[in-house]
Amino acid sequence: MSDLKDLIENYRDQKILLVGDIMLDRFVYGGVSRISPEGPIPIIGANREEKMLGGAGNVYANLKAMCTDVHLYSVVGDDNAAREIKDIIATMGENKASLIVDSSRPTIEKTRYISQNQQLLRVDYERLDPLSDFVQRDILSQIEEIIGDMAVIILSDYGKGVLTKWLTHKLIRLGKKNKIPVIVDPKVQDFSFYKGATIVTPNKKELSEATQGLPVKTDQDIETTAHTLIKQSGIETVFATRSEDGMSVISKKGDAIHLPTQAQEVYDVSGAGDSVVAAIAASIAAGANYKQAAKLANIAGGLAVAKVGTAIIRQDEMMTAVQKTSQNQVSVKPYGISPIYKNWDEAKEKIQTWQAQGLKVGFTNGCFDILHYGHVNYLNKARDKCNRLVLGLNHDASVKILKGETRPINDEMARATVMAALGCIDAVVFFGAQNERDDNTPCALVDVIRPDILMKGGDYTVDQLPEGQVVLAYGGEVEIMPLYEGYSTTSIIQKSQQG
Repeated sequence: MSDLKDLIENYRDQKILLVGDIMLDRFVYGGVSRISPEGPIPIIGANREEKMLGGAGNVYANLKAMCTDVHLYSVVGDDNAAREIKDIIATMGENKASLIVDSSRPTIEKTRYISQNQQLLRVDYERLDPLSDFVQRDILSQIEEIIGDMAVIILSDYGKGVLTKWLTHKLIRLGKKNKIPVIVDPKVQDFSFYKGATIVTPNKKELSEATQGLPVKTDQDIETTAHTLIKQSGIETVFATRSEDGMSVISKKGDAIHLPTQAQEVYDVSGAGDSVVAAIAASIAAGANYKQAAKLANIAGGLAVAKVGTAIIRQDEMMTAVQKTSQNQVSVKPYGISPIYKNWDEAKEKIQTWQAQGLKVGFTNGCFDILHYGHVNYLNKARDKCNRLVLGLNHDASVKILKGETRPINDEMARATVMAALGCIDAVVFFGAQNERDDNTPCALVDVIRPDILMKGGDYTVDQLPEGQVVLAYGGEVEIMPLYEGYSTTSIIQKSQQG
């Protein structure tokens, strides 16, 4: 698997051009406790809202997370949703997204209303007619200026008007002229729309529909149907995603490749196709052949469906997954060590997966410089009150602010590794202030990861805990737990100093 790991390492800074329909995905969460007197419809008491990039925006987010140098071209309206999209992109680091404003059409926005992990309603704001000739030519002229630097072109077609037939053909020809592979994530059923493309990535349903209903159940079906599509449409290669059956690669020449799925658990297929397309493009840009690209895309798809909501797959996740595959590891907790997170968004994804399974997620926090009897008993009691326990661990600078210049005794990774090995701990997340004037509470962390119950040991009252107020505000629980008197890290240090 060393060649695959080398390819993943080479994702970094590969220049990829992405063109397609960007959207804003908005999720409104809340509880339903009554039915409207105005009609037989549930009333959601909204308590939180999340926003993320959708459509081609999710491909962009995946490519950024895979550390490529991605250049995005799309169209937005002159509205608040466009500003929110730009704000999200600004948080992802260096911004190479060219969002052309067309005030005649709204930014595509999908708002989902969710209660108890069940989607009750989706509202779409969109206008599906093609772009004006002026906007199409503006996009093309901007791309012509940078095309020579690109390694791969992705056309992310969601059928929302950006990739018109004229612009699609121009971009494919531009790719061929510059000897740049063009990867299309298709939407229309007539694949002659993508004539000349290097790769198309239909799922089984799209492959069947594009060939007037040809069968796609078996490997042989996929091969026959894909060759029919290639002959009819003038494309070169089909990467067919097959859900639980994995992925197949069929080209004009050469043997077909059929790979089994890499998914260990399937929670949500939302956005998995975007992760697959991003991995194919990043792999080919890094020098992969089609078999290697398919293997890596299959791994990305398996990681994506094991997450809840629109999935983003990171370069280090790909590397870890390849390592586990090479060692035939299935467990997500090798050697009994729970995940340790510095990235709060990664911890949030894991917590949302647990919550989608109906598991109650608890949270507690502390420095845990020297683990002792009181700690272990407290943490076991906390774990008894939930199905999964997340530990917020103060990083080294935070401990120094709280305990003084001589602390911590053990550095943050040493402390995290010890805590992650405890059977009662399911994840460890770092938090804390870097400077004395900064907020040194776990409030910001708690607001991001949203546990179901927060537990704190001591003589506090709930109103004395700022992080408790955060949890209560989004509808969670707070419980004050008893501490075990006579046990503390400070007393252990004092005893050791006294000999």
